[in-house]
Amino acid sequence: MDELTLDDFDFDVPEHLIAQYPLPVRSASRLLDGSGQGIGDRMFTDLPSLLQAGDLLVFNDTQVVKARIFGEKSSGGKVELLVERVLQGNEVIAHLRVSKKPVIGATIRMAKAFDAQLLGRWPTSDGPLFYLRFSDEQGRDPYALMQAFGHVPLPSYIHRGDDTTDHTRYQTLFAKVPGAVAAPTAALHFDEESLSAIRDKGVSLAQVTLHVGAGTFSPVKVEKISEHTMHHERYWVPAATQKAIEKCRANGGRVVAVGTTTVRTLESWAQSGQASGDTNIFIRPGYRFQVIDALITNFHLPKSTLLMLVSAFTGHAHMRALYQHAIVCQYRFFSYGDAMYLTYEKASSKAKA
Repeated sequence: MDELTLDDFDFDVPEHLIAQYPLPVRSASRLLDGSGQGIGDRMFTDLPSLLQAGDLLVFNDTQVVKARIFGEKSSGGKVELLVERVLQGNEVIAHLRVSKKPVIGATIRMAKAFDAQLLGRWPTSDGPLFYLRFSDEQGRDPYALMQAFGHVPLPSYIHRGDDTTDHTRYQTLFAKVPGAVAAPTAALHFDEESLSAIRDKGVSLAQVTLHVGAGTFSPVKVEKISEHTMHHERYWVPAATQKAIEKCRANGGRVVAVGTTTVRTLESWAQSGQASGDTNIFIRPGYRFQVIDALITNFHLPKSTLLMLVSAFTGHAHMRALYQHAIVCQYRFFSYGDAMYLTYEKASSKAKA
């Protein structure tokens, strides 16, 4: 079989289908049922009927930080930082948007409130990201400074600035470990009522952590997707979650990943044998999943690695059919959009449309 190329993952989404705001109620979203090779239109509140007693739902408990901060150089030039990772010693790794890059050692005034000294590039001396050290008169750490002066880093396809709604709605109910610059959006649909119904069905819950980086939105630019270089993200699989998966398997249950970030975390653990670390796993058609039996996910950007992951999971032809159906039926797309429920089809995971 010929390798799938970038064009196999391209499609047009009408602008009016890209959700700009969350719905008033988290679980009021629609749910496209793509389990097996069928296509069914449901509501997210129907999810418990698709689950079975003994299943295990695994969520990503990362917390989105207010990682976008605006400032200015000493010359008055405008600066925008997007903090990708917080290190020790009040140092951060960040994307830097500015008309002319400041010299190493320069100090940038952020939000007219604290300083960011430029220490160098990352991960190499000519790398795409930057090392900076935050400091203010009160001695606050980067997380406190971002919380006080930063903005929710909404994706670029949401054509507005963040507001108070985003402070709660671009955050899942499970968020407890700060470090992400993007939400694990499949979990945004869950509220207390839907979780109660899922528990009543006899389904257990578990958590992993993967701090979603800005690279998750980067489109693949090489025609041969196998030549794409993935970004790195940090992950953890707690011992309690490992035991929950073992118990689920022993009892004949299914491991249901809530979101592609959960998939990447669990499959990274399965591949490496390491319960924590950095991962640049690239899941694309031809991949054989070791942990995941079912997946709840939002709709993903054209030419994105996340769309390729979904294609690997459900089969490329089925993925194309699902997205075509979603567009025709006016589903809402991307971060604040609707969701899909998928099951792993080994026989079709290499199929080409």
